[in-house]
Amino acid sequence: MGSLYSLVEFFQKGGMFMYPILIVFSVGMAIAVERWIQLNRIRSENRKMWTLLHPMLVEGEFDKAREAVNDDKSTISQMLGMGLARQGAVRRREDIEIAMEESMMEIIPQLEKRTPYIGLLSNIATLLGLLGTIMGLIEAFTAVANANPAEKADLLSASISVAMNTTAFGLMAAIPLLLIHAKLSSTTGQIVDSLEMASVKALNSISNSAKRQFQAS
Repeated sequence: MGSLYSLVEFFQKGGMFMYPILIVFSVGMAIAVERWIQLNRIRSENRKMWTLLHPMLVEGEFDKAREAVNDDKSTISQMLGMGLARQGAVRRREDIEIAMEESMMEIIPQLEKRTPYIGLLSNIATLLGLLGTIMGLIEAFTAVANANPAEKADLLSASISVAMNTTAFGLMAAIPLLLIHAKLSSTTGQIVDSLEMASVKALNSISNSAKRQFQAS
């Protein structure tokens, strides 16, 4: 309880700029939680679907793979679905690759959606903390200008201590948001890399299947 009272007292002494920093932090954390849940769901769905699709592609069962991706909503199914649809029509590797790249251009913005706002909110929290400190210092120096000379030093030190609370709170809000932004960006990059890997493996499977058919004929 003592630490809770100290935290409340710290917040109250910071002044009015503590509230916008708290709002910025809350919005940033809400976005972070939503993105974390979505990215982990996407990654889990992709892994599950790739485990199902990979043996089909290796064996050249493309009709069966097309049916599987058409019944699934994961991002890997969206990408491979475009390629497999083209494979059934033209069978040229270049056309299939272009189709999957086009799908990737649609998928990547969905994966990165709202994540940049977390980094932006981190910077805003830092700047609000600095602005609060500057405004607090202006008020402090204005107050001591008319104070008793004997009280100026104590009054100034107390006012500066209070003004610094906003900078401290701004950094306390900004640092977690910055770390979370880095983690989400890394997770997004891993998902994109896994999709690109799946794309290359699918293309190789299609090419190998075409070679086997050509040699058989």
